[in-house]
Amino acid sequence: MRALIVTNMYPTPARPHAGAFVAAQVKSLRDIGIELEVWHLDRQEGGRAVYRGASRKAGHLLAEYEPDLVHVQYGGVLASQITRAVRDRPVLVSFCGDDLLGSPGGSMLDLVTGGLNILASRKAAARAAGIVVKSRNLFEALPGNVDRERVWILPNGVDLSRFRPMDKRDCQRRLGWDPARKHVLFPSPPDRTEKRFSLAEAAVTQLGEQTGRTKLHSLVGVEHANVPIWLNAADVVLLTSSREGSPNAIKEALACNVPVVSVNVGDVAERLEGVARSYLAEATPVDLADKLRRVLEGAGRSNGYERMSELSIERVAAKLRDVYETLVAGRDVAPSSPLGNVSSG
Repeated sequence: MRALIVTNMYPTPARPHAGAFVAAQVKSLRDIGIELEVWHLDRQEGGRAVYRGASRKAGHLLAEYEPDLVHVQYGGVLASQITRAVRDRPVLVSFCGDDLLGSPGGSMLDLVTGGLNILASRKAAARAAGIVVKSRNLFEALPGNVDRERVWILPNGVDLSRFRPMDKRDCQRRLGWDPARKHVLFPSPPDRTEKRFSLAEAAVTQLGEQTGRTKLHSLVGVEHANVPIWLNAADVVLLTSSREGSPNAIKEALACNVPVVSVNVGDVAERLEGVARSYLAEATPVDLADKLRRVLEGAGRSNGYERMSELSIERVAAKLRDVYETLVAGRDVAPSSPLGNVSSG
């Protein structure tokens, strides 16, 4: 099996944390014997200009590598161009979140660009031979003309050899965090509008008025290799996003047995099912603060690592290999549920 991965999210020397989950998936597929070439169009560095001539470049790469399948990691303009250009072999598109849902807020230009991005995603979905979405809400966001029997719900896997429970005090010492304080980790840069940092900040401010000595940290500019240290140093991870697919930070926090407080977004409710000391909250400072207080006044970790075994990166890679083989073989897909090829783990 040979595949060409086309993506606008991938680590670079300048941005080593960008698209880390794509790089991890590439490695996991290579580990099980799939030959992969990666074509990275660096959207962050080159802007939308990187998409110019993408169709022509795709043709050259197909001739050079002769892949059995093309896998586009992220929707939008890139996926639309590739699904239009590649017609002689299967194209699989992975939709991740705002490529189907859009991003709220921002400038008028951001809103217009986001709308065009969704339109391009819908066109790509209609043309693709197969589709992977990370969560059920993304499945439901697909256009009605998409055959649900060629859609798989498959969240990103977690590398349980890296994301695992570590000694909290040791991690705090390595980061210089005061062990006498309670530490809340917001797992995203504050400037991403859809993550709603202001809501997280308001919740922690209210919590501080009740309990004192609570510190809010943001996961920004942290190399992916160091993320497990930040997660394990935290007393709780707080997610306040308005839109998500299957947020990697939540799965990684659970794999570290770190308690989670989150609004009900994406597949978080499914991920937190059966997990101790973790809560869903209303998207208000009052309820978020109340759930944070419950975690911080308790003791011990969560049992998230046990739950994440079903989403180990190895198991997800094996399922994705099955998707590849199905598309390459051209087999009819027998739906496993009324929603089509639904796989939650």
